[in-house]
Amino acid sequence: MEGKIMTNQNVTLNTQQKSFAQALFNAYQTKQPLKRADWEGVVTDDETAYAVQDCVAQLKQLPTGGYKVSLTSQQTQDMFDADSPLYGQQVDSHFLPSPAVLSLKRQTMAPLLEVELGFRATEDLLPSDSLDDLRHKTTVCGTLELPDCRFADWFPDLNKYCVMSDCAVGGYVVYGSERPADEVFSTVDDAANVSATLYHDGQKEATGQSSEVLGNPFKSLQWLVGKLAAQGKRFRAGQLVSSGTFLLPPHLTAGKWEAKFDHGFGDVVVNVND
Repeated sequence: MEGKIMTNQNVTLNTQQKSFAQALFNAYQTKQPLKRADWEGVVTDDETAYAVQDCVAQLKQLPTGGYKVSLTSQQTQDMFDADSPLYGQQVDSHFLPSPAVLSLKRQTMAPLLEVELGFRATEDLLPSDSLDDLRHKTTVCGTLELPDCRFADWFPDLNKYCVMSDCAVGGYVVYGSERPADEVFSTVDDAANVSATLYHDGQKEATGQSSEVLGNPFKSLQWLVGKLAAQGKRFRAGQLVSSGTFLLPPHLTAGKWEAKFDHGFGDVVVNVND
């Protein structure tokens, strides 16, 4: 039908929703932010928001290297009037090994910074996988996730449907050294006890705990695998997810940002230029 597309979730976008997806893609390319007032009320439910996200991902015409999971603490869910996490698809080229270098003006719009654990699948992950199955089927690393948004002045006032439509405000993920998760964690419960401290130009900014991520980051991974399966998708071998923030994110500014993790994860570094 003219003016409509069908996503793989069997949700039909109307003309305005299709235009929203195109506008998000255009902003992604040009770095010119959208105005919230122009798009409020266009998307009003989760399924449609994920369908818009699918459309944006298709317009990018780039491989999906993995995902990010957001709203994994009660505090962040309350900020966006949500009762569950949400995910965003990330293009492969936006996963960067540490130490990474980024330009604020050329590569970002209005970024934040989050300290997280990343999991990479060593084989396809299934909704039937237990938390312990996931421990045996992944590698794990420290990450600095840099959420970014196609809307001006978005945090924390953007409604969750716009966040979801905008690939969960995906920006970049900088990831550290990867190790088999079942070697790092003797049990699933051990993953709830990772600490990390964030520094900016050598000054301590904040300290956070992995227990902030749904009580245990493996639960975030399990939620994502189940959500993807419910939408007819699969978390594929080789894909990486940044599973949720240990702490409330600061705004990303120029300088050296460094997260120091325990449990042998080491440091994850991004050097940010103006």
